[in-house]
Amino acid sequence: MLTVETARTWLSLFIEKLEKNENYLNSLDESIGDGDHGANMLRGANELKVNLTGESSVLLPDLFKLAGMSFIQKTGGAAGLLYGQAFLQMAQSLQEGNDLLDILTSGLEGIQKVGQTELGDKTLVDVWVPVMEDIRNNRLTLDRINEHVISTKDFQAKKGRAAYVSEQLNGHIDPGAASCGYFFEAMLEAGVYDE
Repeated sequence: MLTVETARTWLSLFIEKLEKNENYLNSLDESIGDGDHGANMLRGANELKVNLTGESSVLLPDLFKLAGMSFIQKTGGAAGLLYGQAFLQMAQSLQEGNDLLDILTSGLEGIQKVGQTELGDKTLVDVWVPVMEDIRNNRLTLDRINEHVISTKDFQAKKGRAAYVSEQLNGHIDPGAASCGYFFEAMLEAGVYDE
């Protein structure tokens, strides 16, 4: 169930996973050229960590707005805008209710508004969409999240810098998909998703 407490846990676990896996995310990103996805995501996560510490009594929409602004202001590259917009759209949806699928649908709309991405483009959308389908069918597990992340190895990159080196990326996990996997693992571990 999505409550202020479980949402805080979700965001905190996401921060921990980004801290723990910074180097791995950077290594996935090296195939594209910059090798900084982990470092960029960690900047946004660290900003969010500071902001969460300073805000003890906020409503659910405020938590996700805080997350959105933290990632937009501190995360470099496209990732900051994509995650930031997802969080801001989720915050807006939370003003109308706290149905998890509705909220995730809003987050996806935010990502697609900024990134113009579709399923199969080798981006975080390739994790986000199947996770939503798993929730809809009451079958989301950590293993399934991992399968969705790994499946991006088989896609051809069609967006961003990765599209220019798409042939080189065959067999490589998309770094944005990997960080998105951590986001959903954290959601599952926080008890937000009820089967």
